[in-house]
Amino acid sequence: MCGIVGYTGNKKAKPILIDGLLKLEYRGYDSAGIAVIEGDSICVMKDKGRVKALENLKGINDLKGTVGIAHTRWATHGKPSAENAHPHSDNSKSFSVVHNGIIENYVKIRGMLVENGYKFISKTDTEVIPNLIHYYYSMKEDGAEPPVSFADSPLVKGAKGFEVDKFLNAVHRACADLEGSYAIGVISKFCPNTIIAARKDSPLVVGKGEGENFIASDVHALLDYTKDFYFLDDYEIAEVSANEIKIYDKDLNLQKKELQNVTFDSSEMDKGKYPDFMLKEINDQPNAVRQTIGSKLNGKKVEFDKLSFDKEYLLTLNKIQIVACGTAMYAGLATKKIFEKFCSISTEVDIASEFRYRDPLVDDKTLAVFISQSGETADTIAALKLAKKKGAKTIAVSNVTGSSITREADYTIYTRAGTEIAVASTKAYTSQVVLLTLLAIYFAEVLGVDAKKLAGLKQDISKLPVQIEEILKNTDKIKEIAQKIYKEKDVFFIGRGIDYACGLEGSLKLKEISYIHSEAYASGELKHGPIALIENGITVVAIVTDPKLAAKTVSNIQEVMTRGAKILLVTNQKIKTDEFEMVIKVPETNPLISSTLAVIPLQLLAYYISKEKGLDVDKPRNLAKSVTVE
Repeated sequence: MCGIVGYTGNKKAKPILIDGLLKLEYRGYDSAGIAVIEGDSICVMKDKGRVKALENLKGINDLKGTVGIAHTRWATHGKPSAENAHPHSDNSKSFSVVHNGIIENYVKIRGMLVENGYKFISKTDTEVIPNLIHYYYSMKEDGAEPPVSFADSPLVKGAKGFEVDKFLNAVHRACADLEGSYAIGVISKFCPNTIIAARKDSPLVVGKGEGENFIASDVHALLDYTKDFYFLDDYEIAEVSANEIKIYDKDLNLQKKELQNVTFDSSEMDKGKYPDFMLKEINDQPNAVRQTIGSKLNGKKVEFDKLSFDKEYLLTLNKIQIVACGTAMYAGLATKKIFEKFCSISTEVDIASEFRYRDPLVDDKTLAVFISQSGETADTIAALKLAKKKGAKTIAVSNVTGSSITREADYTIYTRAGTEIAVASTKAYTSQVVLLTLLAIYFAEVLGVDAKKLAGLKQDISKLPVQIEEILKNTDKIKEIAQKIYKEKDVFFIGRGIDYACGLEGSLKLKEISYIHSEAYASGELKHGPIALIENGITVVAIVTDPKLAAKTVSNIQEVMTRGAKILLVTNQKIKTDEFEMVIKVPETNPLISSTLAVIPLQLLAYYISKEKGLDVDKPRNLAKSVTVE
């Protein structure tokens, strides 16, 4: 969450910083601000609201400084306000900081600083950072301890002076005291040409230019300026000036890091002919799925160049463990049955935030798959580290090359969805379902499963892009349905098997962008409680794509209709539809991958309902695209 940008060079920093923030606004958009070195001082300008609101601040266009940092916020500590917006400065206005993450021990640090005479303006955890940096910067150069310090601070104990630049050393010492997660950019009036950047459990990149350099939360903020990046790892600190980038490890040893070139189609950051990124990305799905299939399904064989699993290893497995959050977790649920059916390996799907805080039964006989569109999901990365510690081999499924999760995992496979900007994920979900299905087929082929059993599924996978195009050409009925139900207060989704997993994702999309209370239930569980919620006139979305379960689900539909529910049926089955008020037909396919098609009208339904309500489809309230904090 939150977006960070920094610039040092010979151009005016302000336009570059604002441009970067606009590209990162999907990471947070409740407040924004910039800090620029102006002569011998730091000018900080910030306010509540979207990035565009910064342009209305008096004097912002007069900023001439060529070194600065900027931030767009998703609030954690402290409500959205000008006071709580970043950047934050120390009491002396000598240091300014932008921060993504959560400082878990900020109360303790704040107390120590108050004892030493520091005062605080905001309610944020971040404000302790610039003051803590000032605290260490003000230490005597002989390393003498300040009057009050942390007993457990390794960098205060036995400090023997400044081995490197005083500014860098102060940031280094401050970071050693921080517990939790952080990606920070720091500027100081004492070193007016330098940005110090550091990270732990939150993403941060350094962009290399000609006579100018950059920092940012991710590469998308900077791709108009450079394609060359250093991806910082945990505990690394970067000292960035216009003509030089130095990267240090946690002990301040100078590192040699590989500069990575990022190829990118800038049109992916543009809405093109569409009014919203979400609608564009829904319509991108035929190509996203086609690219994901094409990268792995070569003729009749599935190939994963970066994977090296043999039959002997797969036969030792007791379990495949899929871990993810939100939409990515639902992609795992939609493919669980495929792994079990073709690989005969028990497959569990777990929420990352739950997995990491129990003692999961994972060992060297577990293959753990972690899914994250951004590759920066904090809970998923932490869960991956836990699984590795317990001896499991790990596979990351991501859409972003070089992201944190891909650097932590033993193996990485990529969806080819292209950049996804809208907060509500669409093309990433369908690409994840397809890629996981191909992974299951790959394992099955390694295990020697009869090729005839897999041939039909491969053929059906290859048809998916054209079938999605077919759905996207006929959206008028979905628009009509949205106009009928957009005023609903509650909507329920029901289905069985993979249709239930699809319902979970459809329900999530609706609540994310329309703010309608929505829940999905396994159809067979209705009589165990949920049917008590059914009232006269309420809308129930029923998904029926599995012929083996169709009759059962239709019976459940009758049960809710008897209680007065209006039915929206999404199906590819030959069902008598006369008694249903609303019906959306999707193409027939293998039931194992039917959610890839059935989810498309559900995405569109959520989109059109949100538009009917006049809401911001791309930036729904309280949500951000990349969840980099717990």
